[in-house]
Amino acid sequence: CATMSGTRLKCALLTATLFFRWRAVGHGPFANMYEFSIAFAWGALLVNGYFLRRYRQWAVGVVVLPIALALLLYATTVPSEVEPLVPALQNNLLLSVHVATAVIAYGAFAVGFAAGFLYLIQSSGPKWGLPDRKLLDDLSYRSMLVGYPFLTLTIVLGALWADVAWGKYWSWDPKEDASLMTWILCTAYLHARSARGWRGNRAAMLLMLVFVSTLFTYFGNLFFGGLHSYG
Repeated sequence: CATMSGTRLKCALLTATLFFRWRAVGHGPFANMYEFSIAFAWGALLVNGYFLRRYRQWAVGVVVLPIALALLLYATTVPSEVEPLVPALQNNLLLSVHVATAVIAYGAFAVGFAAGFLYLIQSSGPKWGLPDRKLLDDLSYRSMLVGYPFLTLTIVLGALWADVAWGKYWSWDPKEDASLMTWILCTAYLHARSARGWRGNRAAMLLMLVFVSTLFTYFGNLFFGGLHSYG
């Protein structure tokens, strides 16, 4: 199920789902948790497919696919009805670009988490035919190099959109704060890796924190309200 052909099929099916949803609602299918959950799963599979093609390693997909499946299962538990956009979301271009960049960033962090997780469970030596730890370490680093600029763009676009919608670039909204914390953790990981030579378990553990922060950012609007309290 983690082969290249399987990943392509799953990506194609989710791409078709998002396309038809886009046609049905008349704007980027990223306006509520139902649509964003499907998009998040799509982003994880898309980035996984990219690294699968580059590294020819199926094992990372064994972790990424359950994450995508969990997101799709979650999507079945939240309202899927098409409703008018709340005023803050009524900017089709910014909605589409802002959330699309977040989807790619989150997908990259899911792949980084998967590689880091497989690295950590082999701390006592190679197991179950999994990829070499050095390869997993490199893959996790490369995934952060993909996700970091997309997350940066997400925050910048979000600030521009906030100025258009609410008249100020930053409101210290819980979701904004969580995004900033995720960005800081990513920055810390890349700095520790490049400037201080972090490798191995320390770097992998920091990747775990990045993904936990990503999930907190993703679900935070459901628990803390604020300007992003729509679901």
